[in-house]
Amino acid sequence: MPVEARVVVIPQEDGAGPEVMDVTLPDPRGHQVVVKQYASGVCHSQLHTIHNPRAAPAVLGHESTGEVVAVGDDVTGLAPGDTVMVTWVPKDQGSARRRGGPLQLDLDDGRTATSINVFTWATHTIADEMFVVKVPEGIDVAATCIIGCAVITGAGAVLHTAEVKAGNSVAVFGVGGVGLSAVAAAKFVGADPIIAVDLSDEKLDFAKRFGATHGVNASSGDPVEEIRTLTTDEHRFDILRQPLRGVDFAFDCIGHQSTMAQIHEATHAGEFGQSRGGTAVLVGVPQRSLELDTLHLFIGERSFISSLGGSCEPAVDFPRFLQWHEDGDLDLNSLVTQSYPIDDIGQAVDDLENGRIAGRSILRFD
Repeated sequence: MPVEARVVVIPQEDGAGPEVMDVTLPDPRGHQVVVKQYASGVCHSQLHTIHNPRAAPAVLGHESTGEVVAVGDDVTGLAPGDTVMVTWVPKDQGSARRRGGPLQLDLDDGRTATSINVFTWATHTIADEMFVVKVPEGIDVAATCIIGCAVITGAGAVLHTAEVKAGNSVAVFGVGGVGLSAVAAAKFVGADPIIAVDLSDEKLDFAKRFGATHGVNASSGDPVEEIRTLTTDEHRFDILRQPLRGVDFAFDCIGHQSTMAQIHEATHAGEFGQSRGGTAVLVGVPQRSLELDTLHLFIGERSFISSLGGSCEPAVDFPRFLQWHEDGDLDLNSLVTQSYPIDDIGQAVDDLENGRIAGRSILRFD
């Protein structure tokens, strides 16, 4: 039977803030699943949707924990009562190859809101089963709700996209929820040093709780030069016979023009005749194009790659990150630094946009 939900809607009009609306969710059909939600992350990338032009109202959010309340006839492996996580990444390769489409939600006032795939800023959601992963009962449903985006994006970029190994040097630009997850993953695999880069000493100190060995305040100096100084290797040389300076992997968890350029510049050249150079990894959502110094890229045999959703497979990676949390290798309770009721979504968005969130903020629906 239909389910009554309270849903955050971003109106179509430019500049309009989020509204909380009462919506009747339809019965699930086919591969659809209806989930009563416990908590949802508030992701920085959602600000792009809020501020960019829209062809229709939008429903947002793409990471949550919840409980299945109804399933469509074609759903397999999920049943009412299951504890689940909702994410925006197809949970396995089989699901990814089944073609879905943009989600459309009929609002009670006659408008239709859209989402690329899921919405989780809501007391209840309806989603294709490809984005719903069954997890064990009894998990910490508040703290773990951020695994579906923040953790897989940051930690996955380290584990899967870059395949960082023990002893590799790492720099992480932007240590919010995604960046801190990247730092934690770098520590887990044994990277050293792990250099956090941000604009405040408070955030840099916070990053050290997750495994950062050094903090570089980009507001008080040239972060690239500081990274090069920290990583100078007088025993290895580039094609110009200069000591190697820079990290093996630099991650941009912001997506600004400046940080995209900086991660490229912060990687070391290859040791001429011995090895290739470092790798810059774009993790944050870019809003502008970037012109790279291609000679710097070429002569040092450096790489510049991107990571979408941490190259993760949620059905495999969610259990991994839940285990990290249980074992103390990923302190999600500390990573979640603020929570809000759904009616305070406007304040949650404002706090995020104005840099008042140290880690990750969430909405709670209890």
